[in-house]
Amino acid sequence: MKLVAGLGNPGDKYAGTRHNIGFLVVQELAERASVSLKKKGYQGVYGAGNVAGQQATLLLPQTFMNLSGASVGSACKSLGLGPGDLIVIHDDIDLPFGTLKIKTGGGHGGHNGIRSIREILGSGEFVRVKVGVGRPSGGGDVAGYVLGPFSAEEKKALGTVLENAAMAVETILEKGVAWAMNEFNNRDARN
Repeated sequence: MKLVAGLGNPGDKYAGTRHNIGFLVVQELAERASVSLKKKGYQGVYGAGNVAGQQATLLLPQTFMNLSGASVGSACKSLGLGPGDLIVIHDDIDLPFGTLKIKTGGGHGGHNGIRSIREILGSGEFVRVKVGVGRPSGGGDVAGYVLGPFSAEEKKALGTVLENAAMAVETILEKGVAWAMNEFNNRDARN
């Protein structure tokens, strides 16, 4: 069993924002695997099923980004999973929009959702699928930028980005992290 958690903020106010790209990728993954995300539990919304040949629980924490660890930790504990069984999908402002980067372990890189998960699990040794959202132009307000909607140009490419990010997670589940890193890291997922 694997746990795949997409990070974001609950509610309509945040639904189409850059910070919620983790939610969007998990929703795409669920659709591709015909997994219904309707169960409530683990302080989130989740569904379970066969994803790329692996039993997986797909989780959308409903705790707000900064407290993502409460939901992810609850799911890990209930399912008897350790950090090595966890894949977290989240936005990354240090990657250009549409670029993917897969890694295992490391620090939180200033991402409060990852910081929270690391604190709750007591480890950072889980797989991260980072989806680039870029930075605001001219060094603008980062919080306002990530909590803002995608630009018209980004929206045109968003479907392809989500498909490629979902394929990256499927590749991790099917062929392993190293294989997925070779195939997807620093690839422009807009094409």
